[in-house]
Amino acid sequence: MKPLVIGLVQLLSNQQNISYYWNMSSKKRSNPTQHQELALELVSSASCLQMPPNYRVFLLNDDYTPMEFVVEVLERYFSMERQIATEIRLEVHQHGKGICGEYTREIAETKVIQVNEYSRRNQHPLLCRMEVLGAA
Repeated sequence: MKPLVIGLVQLLSNQQNISYYWNMSSKKRSNPTQHQELALELVSSASCLQMPPNYRVFLLNDDYTPMEFVVEVLERYFSMERQIATEIRLEVHQHGKGICGEYTREIAETKVIQVNEYSRRNQHPLLCRMEVLGAA
């Protein structure tokens, strides 16, 4: 009979994915009190696990959104203190865009949607966007 896999543990060591398989062979024995043999095989795979990319969330400048509204958005949706929010507001105003934070894809998407919907509800054209870290 073929060995039966009864457990799998994956360890990450030196960026190498190592899998341990416990195989239990099911050999018939003449003595029913003997236990089945337990064999341990070490299998190394060449595939490496990689961390998912982070995304940068930023605000874009426009000529119509009041600066105080930008500060309010940064405080409400990005949990920034007033002084930091004011600095980022000035960066948005002077350079055309300001970085609000770096997040995983799902969190970044959620923040972009929340900010854009909040801006529309308050009749402001403020835009929030996201980009993959490392992208130009």
